[in-house]
Amino acid sequence: MSDNPLVGWSVDPADITLTGTGLRRPECVLAQPSGDLWVADLGGGIVHIRPDGSQDIVRPRNGGGPFAPEVGANIDGNQGFSMPNGMCFDAHGDFVIGNFGTNVIEHLTRDGHWSLVAGSVMWPDSEVRPIGKANFPALDASGRLWFSVTASAEAWRNRGQNVESDGYIAVIDDFVPGEQSVGRVVATDLAGTNELRFSADGRQLYAAETGGDHMTRFQVHDDGTLTGREVYGPERLYGAPDGFAFDAHGNLWTTLIGQDKLVAITPEGDVLTIWEDGDRAVKDAAVPAGSSGAGTPLDAKPGDGLAPRMASITFGGADLRTVYIGSLGGDSLPTFRSPVPGAPLPHWSASF
Repeated sequence: MSDNPLVGWSVDPADITLTGTGLRRPECVLAQPSGDLWVADLGGGIVHIRPDGSQDIVRPRNGGGPFAPEVGANIDGNQGFSMPNGMCFDAHGDFVIGNFGTNVIEHLTRDGHWSLVAGSVMWPDSEVRPIGKANFPALDASGRLWFSVTASAEAWRNRGQNVESDGYIAVIDDFVPGEQSVGRVVATDLAGTNELRFSADGRQLYAAETGGDHMTRFQVHDDGTLTGREVYGPERLYGAPDGFAFDAHGNLWTTLIGQDKLVAITPEGDVLTIWEDGDRAVKDAAVPAGSSGAGTPLDAKPGDGLAPRMASITFGGADLRTVYIGSLGGDSLPTFRSPVPGAPLPHWSASF
């Protein structure tokens, strides 16, 4: 018999509660041991949900964010519409954000001071180009800032059913909040690059390839290079992984945005279904004729459940057993208890 707490377990829909109200595209959620939650907001800010349930929003002040002139200069004069996507805490508890709408990596303090982190990257051939569809940032133990880019702006505008494999991962070696930098591209030819997570020892970097329908793993070297690219788990998940998190047993939990489903990849590579949201018939009807069943991962979804276009999973609560689910189409966070705690992220022991 397996000692994996998830084997034979799934979420009872009756045990799901909803956290937060009036949220707009709550794609990413950051949790603190205090019970405070921070949620990406479509309007260009971050919603703070307190332990007592009260909430407010932090937005850029003094003309920052999408209206800052330097943003337009970094995306060919097109400022776009601010759409905070992935987020992480910096060492002081402020926020680094991948802005999917304005195509930049940005920084926002808790009191609303906005600054541009990066609007361009240097490729291995030394050509400097605009970032494209900035998705998710992650800081490592050395203070380097890594970020994923789903696709170039051109590929995103012209995409068909799948984003072309021009997604990538970049790193800023000397990240300093408030200072602008140029990222360094370290991995290319990725299909719809999404969330990033490091292993506990920092020697491996995992990435969700949403367009590729699988998880990818790299070896991380001291000089900030990546090698040994390999698929982690099944070659196809049949639903397009988006956000993910590890638990204390080593299971990798990931949302499948193409099926509004939460699954876990065990250390042995098996896939366990944790929760399937919404109406199965509606999802099946949305799958294009002749497809393999994964749907159109990065485009419109049926969205009839609690977490339409299910996009992220976050462990929180003082014991890391409370699970929050983010989505692109929901207005709250489906919440439930896990039989196994999540693996603590680097900020969990911080004092901010």
